Amino acid sequence: MITVVGTGTGAPLPPDAGAALAGAGLVVGGRRHLAAATTIPDTAERVVLGPLAPALDAIEQFLEKPADQGRAVVLASGDPGFFGIVRALAERFGAERLEVHPGVSSVATAFARIGLTWDDAVVVSAHGRDLRTAVNVCRAHPKVAVLTGPGSGPAELGAALRSSGRVLVVASALGAGAYSGAASALNTGAASGTGTGSAPAAGSVTHSGERERVERVTPAEAAARDWGPAVNVVLCLDETRVLSPMRAIAGPPPGPAQWALEEGEFTHRDSMITKFEVRALALARLGPRLGEHVWDIGAGSGSVAVECARLGAAVTAVEKTLDGVERVRANAAAHGVDVTAVHGAAPTVLSDLPDPDAVFIGGGGRELPAIVTACARRARRSVVVAMAALDRVPAVRDALVAAGLDCDGVLLQSSRLAPLPGDVTRLAATNPVFLLWGVRPVARSEGVAH
Repeated sequence: MITVVGTGTGAPLPPDAGAALAGAGLVVGGRRHLAAATTIPDTAERVVLGPLAPALDAIEQFLEKPADQGRAVVLASGDPGFFGIVRALAERFGAERLEVHPGVSSVATAFARIGLTWDDAVVVSAHGRDLRTAVNVCRAHPKVAVLTGPGSGPAELGAALRSSGRVLVVASALGAGAYSGAASALNTGAASGTGTGSAPAAGSVTHSGERERVERVTPAEAAARDWGPAVNVVLCLDETRVLSPMRAIAGPPPGPAQWALEEGEFTHRDSMITKFEVRALALARLGPRLGEHVWDIGAGSGSVAVECARLGAAVTAVEKTLDGVERVRANAAAHGVDVTAVHGAAPTVLSDLPDPDAVFIGGGGRELPAIVTACARRARRSVVVAMAALDRVPAVRDALVAAGLDCDGVLLQSSRLAPLPGDVTRLAATNPVFLLWGVRPVARSEGVAH
């Protein structure tokens, strides 16, 4: 049996640890955990938890010894079953051989420090992982906790979120020093009309102990600082939406009840909108999901952008007209989602955008082949192109194939029910649309959300 003790966010060790350590023959933990464990028997072997593989090997070797040698004890920060060592131990030794005593996670502690519930928060780990997944989640959702690591800390996160309008709450050395209970409230009144506290100035310390810090900063301020190794977690918040209605399901909100919404659900100009039949197949081929980034090129009304955001993705909509940009923003606001609307003409404007996982192209005119080429070279997974003009199909297909994508497509023709006088119905044909898509044969695994 392996006893795993979560130490919470600080020292001394919790009471559960004392009884477990008294009979230990092997103790694995970080240096500060081992230093705080004063009840480890002198005969017990100690292994500093650094690289995981040597520690797991040491545990395996110990388990082969006679039972009278004592038990194996693993000391881990926070809740070891929450992005912690329990996963690796269960995979190596089997869950039935684990006795887990959880502590309070750094995420729970950080939200407690600022007085917010976190059953509606999205938690994403950037520790040892590509930061882009965390960035995409932060752009798409109003309440996110990011577990940080070397190269994926507050500075890097802030640099990627400069224009997002978010606020970052950086929690460092949680549990170190006495909690004063003097944290200032975040400005949550705009979301529900119930909040009464005012937000502290950006960069101010909202709580401090001897070493513990919980600081509210703008992304630009986060990017400009050297935060050191003590950061536990970064909360990324849209302060206008941090209070949500009571829910029965934790985590990100459930997906939409329906998609491929009627055109009347969006403000648009002169019927310049991707029809819902086309949108339905385009969404199926785009596959927008949490942690990914989608481009909507030639966005028009932004109907595809909004639908991708409703399905959990971070979305950038590119539109060459100023009134179109405002229309995209209005439709996103009406549907309660975040869409970054960029004014400019593709492909020129694309060079300043972060790489997408998937791209929808609904406009482009004579520049369409060049736009498809630029998008196909950078898309990590797929590109979907909608066209009304037959003449443009061969060039678009060639551009997708030349970029190394597997290409397929259909001609969509539909007829909708339409009323006639006398309480009868006819079929009204919509304009045919070509939908081509290219899929990268081997998906790039970096940053894929799990």
